[in-house]
Amino acid sequence: MQFNNFGLDPRLQQNLQAMGFEHPTPIQSATIPHALEGHDILGSAETGTGKTAAFLLPLLQKLITSPRTRQPRALILVPTRELALQVAEQAAQLSRGLNLRIATIYGGVGSGPQEQALKRGVDVVIATPGRLLDHIGRRNLIFTSLQVFVLDEADRMLDIGFLPDIRRVLKRLANHEDPSVLNDTEEDREQQWKHHRKLDDRSTSRAGVAT
Repeated sequence: MQFNNFGLDPRLQQNLQAMGFEHPTPIQSATIPHALEGHDILGSAETGTGKTAAFLLPLLQKLITSPRTRQPRALILVPTRELALQVAEQAAQLSRGLNLRIATIYGGVGSGPQEQALKRGVDVVIATPGRLLDHIGRRNLIFTSLQVFVLDEADRMLDIGFLPDIRRVLKRLANHEDPSVLNDTEEDREQQWKHHRKLDDRSTSRAGVAT
């Protein structure tokens, strides 16, 4: 299989080539077609298998083909500052030339520059739960235009006790109650997420890569 089999925008394909991606990895082949069709996905893959691009590519494709708004159209929730920066770096590489605005929101630094970026308008927010809730509380963010919601390393979020914060975030999402992608989720976590988010097998595509 080739990336052009997915029907991605030519600019995305060009960026993939510039980054050295030649063929989709198993997790990308398993998830991207379903994500492009708008399915909710529970994905499981080890680090280094291309899982970040597996959710970024359909996310970016959706944003390219929909009208821009001042409010975020995509939210990626991650457990740590380090992961937020890693995801943001890959998002910037994949979206080169697409004129998309990406904001990275995390704690441990001043909130002023983040607030200014949000007020200018963003397409994608990559955030840790605590700092995201801070900005929501200050009315720096509303999600009336949200189209895609990703939970990256969802199993790790459960392990470190982020479930209450995630529930608070989900309550603020205007028109998108369920995550579009749960990435990095181990099999023994899947039933927990289905229980908490009321996901069911009829509307959820599962994808995993054996190691």
